[in-house]
Amino acid sequence: MPEELIALATALGVGLLIGAERERRKGEDAARAPAGIRTFTLAALCGALSLYIGGEVLFAVTLAAITALAVAGYARSRDSDPGLTTEVALLLTALLGGVAMQEPVLAAGVAVAVTILLAARTPIHRFVRSLLSETEVNDALLLGAATLVVLPLVPDRFIGPFDAINPRTIWLIVVLTMAIGAAGHIARRVLGPRLGLPFAGFAGGFISSSATIGSMGALARRTPALARPAVSAAVLSSLATVVHLAVVLAATSRDALRIMAAPLALAGLVAALYGAIFLWRANHDAAAAAAQAQAGHAFSLKTAVGIAALLGSVLIASAALTQWLGAPGITLAAGVAGFADAQSGAISTASLVAAGRLALDHAAVPILIALSTNTLTKLLLAWTSGGARYATQLAPGLLLILIAAWSGAMFAG
Repeated sequence: MPEELIALATALGVGLLIGAERERRKGEDAARAPAGIRTFTLAALCGALSLYIGGEVLFAVTLAAITALAVAGYARSRDSDPGLTTEVALLLTALLGGVAMQEPVLAAGVAVAVTILLAARTPIHRFVRSLLSETEVNDALLLGAATLVVLPLVPDRFIGPFDAINPRTIWLIVVLTMAIGAAGHIARRVLGPRLGLPFAGFAGGFISSSATIGSMGALARRTPALARPAVSAAVLSSLATVVHLAVVLAATSRDALRIMAAPLALAGLVAALYGAIFLWRANHDAAAAAAQAQAGHAFSLKTAVGIAALLGSVLIASAALTQWLGAPGITLAAGVAGFADAQSGAISTASLVAAGRLALDHAAVPILIALSTNTLTKLLLAWTSGGARYATQLAPGLLLILIAAWSGAMFAG
């Protein structure tokens, strides 16, 4: 019985939450909408009790009855409010009342999301009608198709030379690069290019620093006035890599994290300082950047495919080295893995430390080798995506981060 009471209380809360928002939009006198907080609350309870008492059949009948009432309400008020938002929300509230009887947490979460969507009507309408260009809409559709249509259809198995290529992983790199580019575009539209790009770069680094560097390089090549914010974003993505490494080491082996604490701290400090320098220098480009930061393409599909192809080539080369030379030592294995992902080399090394198969004193070098080979991949991506100017501005930062990490290991040792 307590479970049923909790479910009914959730249904009541769903109705009150959505109904409170609709009550504020209801209007007054003859122009008032047909449903407010009481109607929405009763609809949610009807959905919950019908499923509890009569099962799916009575629940379906209840939904049909509420649909009929919503249609009648729309017919009465369509002259003053031709929209269907309130009527659809009423039906959804009844449906969520039924869901609350089986999955109260899900129903509550959806209700919160629906209320936020309803309350944000004005900024959403303004964003879509005034701020979002046709080009950006097409880019959003392209990203959606690449993620929701193409990605599930791509085979998830290793193929090609040396069985080094997983098509789904490669296409995921394409999707991530497009998504990071879109995130940077949105951040720069919302926060401005000077702050938006570094914020997007740091966040993107937790997903893929390499993809972030490639995406920012494409932006710097396409919009030269945004080169310095793009470099700052790229360096801060490497700061995210350092933070990510610390997290995975903490999760895998606390002893390995203790050995790598000084190298990671110094590398992170250098990354933050170098990114801050380019962020400060971007002040001089603020006017030109703002003029070029308006509507346009959110990302470049050609660049995303090129980055994925380059990473695929790196994977094939790494697999070839492993097969031809073997992997006689952990250092070689970590270095080969680092060409594609610094975290994988760190995780494998830390796992060996945790299992007692690698002495703690020998753990730092393989991890730093993985970080070094990953830096080579980033430099190559910077050159191919952003050109010489972007690469020469970014390269000192990446190399200083690497030097700081190795120096930290030497002093700690």
